[in-house]
Amino acid sequence: MDEHCRKALQFLAGNGPETAQNGSCRIKNGDITDVELLDSYSRAVITVVDTVGPAVLMVSRKKNNGNAGEQAGAGSGVIIAPDGYILTNNHVVQGAEGLSVTLQDGTIHEAVLIGTDPATDLAVIRAGGSDLPYAVLGDSAKLKVGQLVIAIGNPFGFNSTVSTGVVSALGRALRSREGRLIENIIQHTAPLNPGNSGGPLVDSRGRVVGINTAIIAIAQGIGFSVPAATATWVISEILVNGRVRRGFLGLAAQPRQLIKKLARYHDLDNAYGVEVVGINGDGPAAQAGIKRGDVIVSIAGTKTQSVDDLHRTLSEHAVGESIDLVVLRGQERLVLNVIPVEAIH
Repeated sequence: MDEHCRKALQFLAGNGPETAQNGSCRIKNGDITDVELLDSYSRAVITVVDTVGPAVLMVSRKKNNGNAGEQAGAGSGVIIAPDGYILTNNHVVQGAEGLSVTLQDGTIHEAVLIGTDPATDLAVIRAGGSDLPYAVLGDSAKLKVGQLVIAIGNPFGFNSTVSTGVVSALGRALRSREGRLIENIIQHTAPLNPGNSGGPLVDSRGRVVGINTAIIAIAQGIGFSVPAATATWVISEILVNGRVRRGFLGLAAQPRQLIKKLARYHDLDNAYGVEVVGINGDGPAAQAGIKRGDVIVSIAGTKTQSVDDLHRTLSEHAVGESIDLVVLRGQERLVLNVIPVEAIH
């Protein structure tokens, strides 16, 4: 706060709820408004748009039902490397027989699919070209509720549309289209519309902190983005391994409430466990000696009360890494060692 504002505050403190105005600060009924605040806000948004906007593009799917190049749908994407690697949503490119991208300057490039991860609704594609404008992925773990965020995308085909809002909640969970839980989703108030999917959510320093993935059609001011931390891991998996690898135990399960007396006897603070209702042939679970009816209460030292807990912990461990499962079999408590294999999609 400048000296004018400080003096005006002192004036207000001694004179009650009146209006004091001096220099660039105006105070009315106890409210302080720096008239340059709006300009600072505008400058921040303009700077971000100028920096990141050229890296945001429209992704178009193509189908070839007798009409070469017929467009089947469009979404958004953001270039993350100058040699044409692009991050977008899986549902934007899913089922495409061909892809093209349109840059902010109207330039059109053919694109190819590099890899997808339906479980997080993310995909990596690559456009032809070099020395393309690109955006930098930021650290989504440092986001704060109330922080300014800017969404850039192509809703309804309107190129380079900008909307602003704030982070309204962190740590949300959202179901992907294949049913798996996506963790640490960012909820924000930057208005989104169909076509924004796959576009970046950017902080005031021009770093991509999320990829916009979903809206609630009947609500206003509720948008969701997959955090940059998740996107960074998915990109690494796709570029290094050609796919995202996740552990597979080879069992079907459902939540089951634990008998309180039994939980106390085994010194468990779980209200629920995960009951095994099916075993997949000679999969890892069967080889580890897990049986139908067993109730998993812990995996790798982490309390397990739902199938989502099971998936979450598996995703944090490398495929082929030995993991201990604590299970209840009747009145007995067992520790079984299992080695997950790669899930086949």
